[in-house]
Amino acid sequence: MLVLASASPRRRELLTQAGYTFTVHPAHVPEDPLPGEAPIPYVTRLAREKAEAVFRELSTKTPGPLQVVGADTTVTLDNQILAKPEDPADAARILRLLSGRSHHVITGVAVVTAGSTEVAAEVTAVRFLSLSDAEIESYVSTGEPMDKAGAYAIQGRAARWIPRVEGCYFNVVGLPLALVAAMLESLPLAT
Repeated sequence: MLVLASASPRRRELLTQAGYTFTVHPAHVPEDPLPGEAPIPYVTRLAREKAEAVFRELSTKTPGPLQVVGADTTVTLDNQILAKPEDPADAARILRLLSGRSHHVITGVAVVTAGSTEVAAEVTAVRFLSLSDAEIESYVSTGEPMDKAGAYAIQGRAARWIPRVEGCYFNVVGLPLALVAAMLESLPLAT
């Protein structure tokens, strides 16, 4: 059985789009970075902790083989983690930081089975056009930025401000599908 250790509707949609049959069982782990933790170790640690927590919880309750996928996405600018905004003012602050610049979206992915754990990360560069204060205010008022790392959704209204993506588009949405597929294939379900 394949399990997605995430409540993210975007991750569910992407995994479904890729043709996988799975169940959803969100993990509940603290998501704060450790002191001095760099972005890639941060997201890979969280992905692993989420997948391992759900695997531990379900492994005794689930008959048959189990694969758990965990993921965590962050946005970085100048190697600094930009978390999900705390409130509308914080969303506007983050968008002002991204305006007219390139940043990185990093997703850590972990696949846990009874026999092993595989962890990897995908990095995508995203270019933002310069945004006016009015554009930022209007976008923040939609509520779309509020539960998103970096305070935007590339598949939503912010798409009009993104002229260039270098790397995996699906990573920016929240789950790098080619990486996930390769990891699932490398850790087949044991029988």
